[in-house]
Amino acid sequence: MVWNDCLRDRKEAHAAGLPYVKSAELSRLRITQAKRTAERAWLADVSAVVLQQSLRDLDTAYKNFFDSVKGKRQGRKAGPPRHKSKKDTRQSIRLNTNAFSLQDDGTVYVAKVGNLKIKWSRRLPAAPTSLTITKDSCGRYFLSFVVDTEPDILPEVEAESGIDLGLSAFAVLSDGTKISAPRFLRRAEKKLKRLQRELSRKARGPKNRAKARIKVACQHAKVANRRRDFHHKASTQIIRDNQAVYVEDLAVSGLGRTRLAKSVHDAGWSAFVRMLEYKAARHGRTFAKVDRAFPSSQVCSACGFRDGPKPLYVREWTCGECGTVHDRDHNAARNVLVEGHRIVAAGRAETPNARGAPVRRAPVPAQRGEAGSHRKGQTTQAGISGL
Repeated sequence: MVWNDCLRDRKEAHAAGLPYVKSAELSRLRITQAKRTAERAWLADVSAVVLQQSLRDLDTAYKNFFDSVKGKRQGRKAGPPRHKSKKDTRQSIRLNTNAFSLQDDGTVYVAKVGNLKIKWSRRLPAAPTSLTITKDSCGRYFLSFVVDTEPDILPEVEAESGIDLGLSAFAVLSDGTKISAPRFLRRAEKKLKRLQRELSRKARGPKNRAKARIKVACQHAKVANRRRDFHHKASTQIIRDNQAVYVEDLAVSGLGRTRLAKSVHDAGWSAFVRMLEYKAARHGRTFAKVDRAFPSSQVCSACGFRDGPKPLYVREWTCGECGTVHDRDHNAARNVLVEGHRIVAAGRAETPNARGAPVRRAPVPAQRGEAGSHRKGQTTQAGISGL
């Protein structure tokens, strides 16, 4: 509610040609004074830290929007902040150390709420500096703690790997290893169709529709959890076994609008590549992305002859120059490895070079979907039990 009230004030001021409303004025009007009104008296039942953090998040959203418009922010263009709804699939609050504390019995005290009994996913390596409580679409609550940790540098190994991502096989490594595509969404499609059909037959309004919606959301959550677990296990194994990892920078957003959209989203390439990136930075490995325009499937990895484009149904081909028979994906992975070496040698990679080249060290990226993480921190999640 604080977010929506403050956003509305700023939008109305902009429409009327008035100056940008400062955060201090919004805090006074929409938090301090609003608590004294009958309409917003319930704000007093919530920790003031949560309300202030909501206002700070709105400031951050505006800053990202302004920086994106001015060209100061890299990546996809950020749109202006939008109003939130209590029906949003994901809701969260953020607290600092003044509003929560860890208890000796394993519970977590939250201001104005009390002690929460939770199921820990792992022990915290250090004292937390921030806490985010998130509610997902199927009614589960998660606690994400931000802690400051040191990089966990793994022992150096000799192996390096180029990775070709695909649909028939999820990933093919330059050493010939193939990781099969689990296709979690395809496997759950039959049950999802049945649950979605039951939901569509429920009339709007009664509680039965809400129950059916939660069943659909829980099934989608199971699919997402299985896919995330698969990504974590595969990316961790690759980072442990290789000193340097190179992967092609695919245009996933574009492929997601083709007839292969469902299979592309089911594979989850973007999430997998992000895991490789932050795990490489955390464990002292080299990571680099090869430009998507690089013709990895057209070049012979044996002699370097470019044999031209080939349709997707061609899985094996023979080089017209040296006569080598290539598996399409394995050949592409080997070419990605060679191009990755060239990128690192040119100093374009942002992670430490395994061979000693003067390459800059990048900060460890935060894991997507775990709110409240800091640039130098690591986020640990736990679930609330009994809710």
